[in-house]
Amino acid sequence: MTNRALRWFGHTHPHFDQPHIERAGPLVLGCYGGTTAAGADKNEDGALLWSGANNAWELALICDAHHSAESTAMLLDIFSGAFEEIQQLLEHPAAHALPELERLVEQLLRAPATRERCRQVRGEASCLLVVRREAYVWWWSIGDCVAYLLHPILTQFGQYGLNQRVFYQWIGHVNTFDRGVACRSSGVQLLQPGPNIILLATDGLLECGTEPFTNPQFLYALFSAPESLEQRIELALNVVKNEQGRDSATIVAWEFNPTALYERSATPQP
Repeated sequence: MTNRALRWFGHTHPHFDQPHIERAGPLVLGCYGGTTAAGADKNEDGALLWSGANNAWELALICDAHHSAESTAMLLDIFSGAFEEIQQLLEHPAAHALPELERLVEQLLRAPATRERCRQVRGEASCLLVVRREAYVWWWSIGDCVAYLLHPILTQFGQYGLNQRVFYQWIGHVNTFDRGVACRSSGVQLLQPGPNIILLATDGLLECGTEPFTNPQFLYALFSAPESLEQRIELALNVVKNEQGRDSATIVAWEFNPTALYERSATPQP
């Protein structure tokens, strides 16, 4: 599965001044560490990309830390260590796999050993996990990373986002799981027939220059272009570059068409 898995850590591979694009199976990772002339000198983002055989499922995790990259490294380690268990879960039907995956994620991050490890790191991170299984996309989020589901039918209703950015919510030295009530969000959405683009991004995509990507119509127009997905991600990161973005911008995206699933299975019709 080596060609369908990718782990990237911005602290060691920051990709300043020039976007870097890499594919792992159907998923594409785009990294831009920021413009050094504008003051960029660190990249505290990270990502994991995994996918199952025969396009059975895809999983993407992005992290965006501050004060240091230690919390991103910790999260990448925690989820990497659970790879076999996550993979086994995602071989089950979505009705079983997705609720069980949410329970596993909560268990991993609530564990006493994880909470103690969080107390030892410098800084904290936002964390966004998105999984596609069958015709469903599930997301789980802490903090201000963003996920989009881009589909022509949904855009007619002004619907672009999966989650909402939430500030002052982290995992790390400041840890939501150390509070009496842990604050995070999650959800599931049924994919529409036809081409869907699932896209995750750190806040460096949004908070650059004149902030063009805060308008989701701009994002949708760029990703509706006929170029390859790699080229579209590179175009997006070049916008950040041209806007003299100082913060690191990380994008993970993939395309999925569930039409065949509707034709041959009992998946509910949208």
